[in-house]
Amino acid sequence: MTAGTLAESSIGSSSLPGFTGSLLSSILHEDAFRPADPKSIEETGLTASLVESLMLKYVLLIGSASGRQIADNVCLPLAILEPIYQSLRQRQLIVHSGSAHMGDYVYTLTDQGRQRAKTALDQCGYIGAAPVPLEDYLVSVDAQSVRAEAPRRSQLQKAFSDIYVEPSFLDTLGPAVNSGAGLFLYGAPGNGKTTLAKRMTMCFGQAIWIPRTITDDGQFLKLFDAAYHEPMEAAGSGILKSAEHDRRWIKIRRPTVIAGGELTMDSLEIRHDPRSNVGEAPLQMKSNCGCLLIDDFGRQRMSPQELLNRWIVPLENRCDYLTLATGKKIQVPFDQLIIFSTNLEPSSLADEAFLRRIPYKLEVRDPSRDEFHLLFKIVAKQMHCEFRPEVVDYLIEKHYRPVNRPLRRCQPRDLLQQVRNFCVYNGQPVEMRPEHFDRAVHSYFTVVRS
Repeated sequence: MTAGTLAESSIGSSSLPGFTGSLLSSILHEDAFRPADPKSIEETGLTASLVESLMLKYVLLIGSASGRQIADNVCLPLAILEPIYQSLRQRQLIVHSGSAHMGDYVYTLTDQGRQRAKTALDQCGYIGAAPVPLEDYLVSVDAQSVRAEAPRRSQLQKAFSDIYVEPSFLDTLGPAVNSGAGLFLYGAPGNGKTTLAKRMTMCFGQAIWIPRTITDDGQFLKLFDAAYHEPMEAAGSGILKSAEHDRRWIKIRRPTVIAGGELTMDSLEIRHDPRSNVGEAPLQMKSNCGCLLIDDFGRQRMSPQELLNRWIVPLENRCDYLTLATGKKIQVPFDQLIIFSTNLEPSSLADEAFLRRIPYKLEVRDPSRDEFHLLFKIVAKQMHCEFRPEVVDYLIEKHYRPVNRPLRRCQPRDLLQQVRNFCVYNGQPVEMRPEHFDRAVHSYFTVVRS
């Protein structure tokens, strides 16, 4: 399928296991899922010994800490940790070393407590928020799935409000995004495929909750990644402003995970650190409930066929199978809008069986002359520069038509940016003048001419 055009104006499954006690979500206002504050250790789905080891390792790390500091580090309510503090004191693993605010105490480790903490640290180097059981994470993905969303035209228009998208292309793109099934964006470089893909996540609207860390079979798996996950304020509006939530979870914008030429097969599996005995979730798991963009597909460090073979079953069944350090295989959701952006024809990269699982193939074409003018007008406005259409005509007639150079959507931004840089450097007003573009064209196309 082919579709219209995009013009950039910016600078620059079936149901999963049931709820556990700690996952009583409030179906209120903006959150379809909200992890409730646990009222007991049992409601966390964790054992007291696991929480205890996290507390001891933290005190070992910093020397001494108040009860609230320890609770904040493991992201659990102080009240439900009181029985553990009492047990640790009775077994002479910790002692009071002073008083703290609001009736709290400062704790330090005894010799026996330091030995216990060191043993726990040797077994697992993880120190931080208490993990969330894998079963609870499965519930959260099912509740916040992109497939539960159904973006409408108005949502697409809002997501693409800062770029120009030809209406006919939006008509084709909308159903593809609405399906949540995945798509190919293909066409010549520089026409905004990556820009388009980045905005698709915005079509799904609200934020989601993810656990900072997941546990299964005694293993720790880090999920939250600041490189891909943008935290948001947990409080909503109205009644949710004062509502407590389980601090082991963090509210983020629906993620857009981008993998380019650096993508390797290792990135698609749990990366286990043998020294700390802690794993890191693969890229596709970090993108759950959002979008996963495979940018410049076909130019990765592994062959397209390797990647396609790895994902052909997850694309069909919407679930993936990962291997823990113990050798245990776990089933996790494969729940994202997956986008393959490429300069090549999809049929040259994948066989029929794979292409069938990516139902939408959208071509992003070169802009027309009128669109090229529109792009310059948009970018000129952003740069506080007077738009001069006759200069754009001069640029096309002198530097494009004689050499059959194709128009690309990135070029108005890139060329005008060079003009701006030259003018600012020389202390001149930023103007669209033919001689400025002559200079910009020489430096720009000398490098990128095809």
